[in-house]
Amino acid sequence: MGDGRTTATTHEERHTGAGRARLHEAALRLFAEHGVSGTSLQMIADALGVTKAAVYWHYRTKDEIVLGVLTPVVEDLTGVVGAARARRGPRARTEALITGLVDVVVRSRMVYVVLAGDPFIGELLGKDERLRAVVEEMTDLIAGPGHDEAQRVSALMFLAGLVGPLNHPACAAIADDDLRRHLVDGGRRLLLTRAAAKG
Repeated sequence: MGDGRTTATTHEERHTGAGRARLHEAALRLFAEHGVSGTSLQMIADALGVTKAAVYWHYRTKDEIVLGVLTPVVEDLTGVVGAARARRGPRARTEALITGLVDVVVRSRMVYVVLAGDPFIGELLGKDERLRAVVEEMTDLIAGPGHDEAQRVSALMFLAGLVGPLNHPACAAIADDDLRRHLVDGGRRLLLTRAAAKG
């Protein structure tokens, strides 16, 4: 084509999934910069230097692209929930969730910022059962069995509050190990100290 765009990925990209991985990377950068609602399929195609038809070759809707970008992190979070559920006692489950979740979000900062901070994801939670289930189960496990509204608010504060340090320029230079330690300490103070005081 005269504008240098391609309408399909190469055979190698189809076979290895490299084309889809490039699409995810481009989409995530745009989601972080413009928000999900502010990112169009045409913008993703332009970032990749392909036609919109090439994007459609992988996904038919923006919802599908968002889910494709989020799927690896959702799978990691599902694993964290499963490991926490296997622990005995609410305190042990909360501790496992704090450390497991922090490990995932530090490893996948930008994806979690989109997952937890973009209003579009709230709409998607109503459409995608798997995404909604993992978020609800994390909240319930962190808040604890038979939790009251204050415990649920604390759990949601922790989940939403992770976005601030991950996304703030003042924290950009903090090494991953240090950031992980600070986030875990903050989660323990918010969730476990209060639980201990109630006990």
